[in-house]
Amino acid sequence: MRIRYAAKTDVGMKRTHNEDYFALIEDEQLFIVADGMGGHACGEVASKLAADVVGEFYQHSRDADATWPYRYDHNLSYVENRMVAGFRLANLRIFQKSQSEPNLRGMGTTVVGCLINGDHAYVSHVGDSRVYRIRKSEIKQLTRDHSLFEDYKDARPDMTEEEAKNFPHKNVITRALGMRENVTVDIGKWEIEDGDRYVLCSDGLSGMLSDPEIGKIVDNAPDLEASVGELIDQANAAGGTDNITAMVVECRY
Repeated sequence: MRIRYAAKTDVGMKRTHNEDYFALIEDEQLFIVADGMGGHACGEVASKLAADVVGEFYQHSRDADATWPYRYDHNLSYVENRMVAGFRLANLRIFQKSQSEPNLRGMGTTVVGCLINGDHAYVSHVGDSRVYRIRKSEIKQLTRDHSLFEDYKDARPDMTEEEAKNFPHKNVITRALGMRENVTVDIGKWEIEDGDRYVLCSDGLSGMLSDPEIGKIVDNAPDLEASVGELIDQANAAGGTDNITAMVVECRY
């Protein structure tokens, strides 16, 4: 498997500082995007801390005799358990730091990760940052936002397009790292086909561009660097109301 990637983050058109963060744990082929929240720039602290703690846990857990912070879930594979444990530990560390430092009280972050292992992509997330897969010019969202809007759609399957468009609380998320001592991490496993491209992004991208627009930009770009640049540019052109982060990962056999 040959893996190539490109990533870019941008403050957007309305914000004064960037609380998004992206990272790659290269030895593990784990790609991460986090979107921090909280006043006085503490969202920046939360998003970077999430990636740092996950990286530290992966380093620690390379030792077969290392103690894990959470009980092993036998319904999940080793790869899935490791990913979930890393995210849960990041949640705990952010929560503890926000409780112990008054200036960081209330900080949190979304997080989404895509790990390439063999011929499968493992996708885990908390919050409304997303992973899409683009295959043969078709885009598919692999994550489900942890948001009031998604909960409302589940409760109201007959919701009209007009009602969806005018839903007043689209940006309210129901799950994030650091909000409570424990968090539930969603994880899924997807078989990789030659040429698949995975897009990890904060809601500063998905909130500005439709899924088909994102798919078309990535599909038509001459290379990965051009695709992330165009995604950022188009999100800013559409209003750029939030920080924008885009990471594109390409898998080839």
